[in-house]
Amino acid sequence: MKERIYSAAIIAVGIVVLGLCIKGGIDNFTNKDRKVTVKGLSEQEVMADKVTWPILSKELGNDLPQLYSEIGNTQAKIKNFLIRNGVKETEINVNAPVVIDLNADQYSTNLKGYRYNITSIITVTSNNVKLVRSIIARQGELLKEGVAIVNGGYENPIKYEYVSFANMKPKMMQEAIENAQKTAQQFAENSHSSLNKIVSADQGQFSIDDRDSNTPYIKKVRVVTTVTYSLKD
Repeated sequence: MKERIYSAAIIAVGIVVLGLCIKGGIDNFTNKDRKVTVKGLSEQEVMADKVTWPILSKELGNDLPQLYSEIGNTQAKIKNFLIRNGVKETEINVNAPVVIDLNADQYSTNLKGYRYNITSIITVTSNNVKLVRSIIARQGELLKEGVAIVNGGYENPIKYEYVSFANMKPKMMQEAIENAQKTAQQFAENSHSSLNKIVSADQGQFSIDDRDSNTPYIKKVRVVTTVTYSLKD
């Protein structure tokens, strides 16, 4: 009699355990596709911390030795102007002049009255963006010394960069993930669920762009991360 009772009890316990397992399996099957994918954004505006300024000047004429001497005088005036206003000599690089012989092209009909067009480029590379910007604004003072600075155009633009970007990456990533979690939490509440664990997440794509075309020295740093959470009742 006792053996039958024990056997019945064992069978009953087995049925209960089996039922719980089946229920858990059904719940898991039901919930396995219940997830939400959200994006988190972090954005900051920062001042550029590096500037590259190509300073172009031109000399026109027919006598190469004389033009060479004039280029040397012009470069010396530009360098003195920069150093006088606080630019370090190590931040100044004098490039080789670019010479165009207008008579060298067999198809050219040179009616300009001069043969040689020589462009000289002095490049300033500095982390003192504020100082260099103030000098750029006053470059017209060189006209008093007989030096005309020409526009660099698309080939030689003034370039502003933000090179300290790596220092802010961890904080921005944390902020982007927190914003993603807030969005997911709101979604879960609206669907009468709660957030479970993270199913997948990407590192996020960082971008650094000019804030606008008028202030290229102000950069907009942006990161968007994508996180997928599972949901539960």
